[in-house]
Amino acid sequence: MTLQSLLRQADPLADADHQRRILSRSLVPPFEHALIEAGASPLTAGPIQVLQLNLGKVCNQTCRHCHVDAGPDRRESMSSETVGHCLDALARAHIPTVDVTGGAPEMHPEFSRIVVESRRLGCHVIDRCNLTILTVPRYRHLPAFLAEHDVEIVASLPCYLEKNVDAQRGDGVFEQSLSALRRLNELGYGHEGTGRRLTLVYNPLGPTLPPPQPTLEDDYRRELRARYGIEFTSLYTITNMPISRFLDDLLRADRLDEYMRRLVAAFNPATVDGLMCRSTLSVDWEGRLYDCDFNQMLSLGLAPDAPPHIRDLDVAKLIGRRINVGRHCYGCTAGQGSSCTGVLQLDAK
Repeated sequence: MTLQSLLRQADPLADADHQRRILSRSLVPPFEHALIEAGASPLTAGPIQVLQLNLGKVCNQTCRHCHVDAGPDRRESMSSETVGHCLDALARAHIPTVDVTGGAPEMHPEFSRIVVESRRLGCHVIDRCNLTILTVPRYRHLPAFLAEHDVEIVASLPCYLEKNVDAQRGDGVFEQSLSALRRLNELGYGHEGTGRRLTLVYNPLGPTLPPPQPTLEDDYRRELRARYGIEFTSLYTITNMPISRFLDDLLRADRLDEYMRRLVAAFNPATVDGLMCRSTLSVDWEGRLYDCDFNQMLSLGLAPDAPPHIRDLDVAKLIGRRINVGRHCYGCTAGQGSSCTGVLQLDAK
């Protein structure tokens, strides 16, 4: 029985505990040791620049690398009451950026409300989009809606080759993704001078580190433009985190320790200052607060003296808090570093 099969039968917190125990048995040293050696312990948070809302696990896809374990069979979804708490918190705290993710966040019944109200509050809004959702008949209005409200789109496209994309995300996904990208291009996304940012996201197909982001961005731009006439603004490379489905894959292949050693060997202390947990606050579908989306998936909540829920948000109590870390954090500090906004250092260690 796989880790994901257990997840279906057990409480999500119990499953998160199981994943943490697996990672704690890894032969690599605790992440805290790397921070101490780098003179960066304890890791503390600065002002909140981004409120990342995970609206739930409902998705139209089931991707092999998904650390959220999202899919069409999931039912976890943020309630209207919790959405209200998030919007109230934004109004009180004046956080400049709202980063909306899932699952497929567009499938949430209050996605439009979140976008409209966040923009009304003056927030920059990012939609973490899987692209294929924009081709589903029920959601084909969304590209125009996103353009109307100047929403930045960060879209997953793990390769510019059909075979590799479909291997990771399912048969037919590449063609659907191209269809969505063409529609976004028609609306000005990805073109210079429009202000409509379209960022693509690459993650490796297996237990390796991403190649240099600038080089890969050049490859994507050349190939997508020449093969399909697709334009985009920029490319983010993101390291696969040893969590959920990717952790399951590593365990099945007996490569977890190999992968963890690779991450540890590539630890780059220059990435620590830019870690997203220092400026981002993550909210789960039940309104609970976390230092980052990855801690959220492992149920590693905030420090004990910090407010645990979005309804209790107090920015003053969050600045300077000690960030909870674990061995999975090596994924964010390896090589050029990794975050929801791509690499942290253009020149790797």
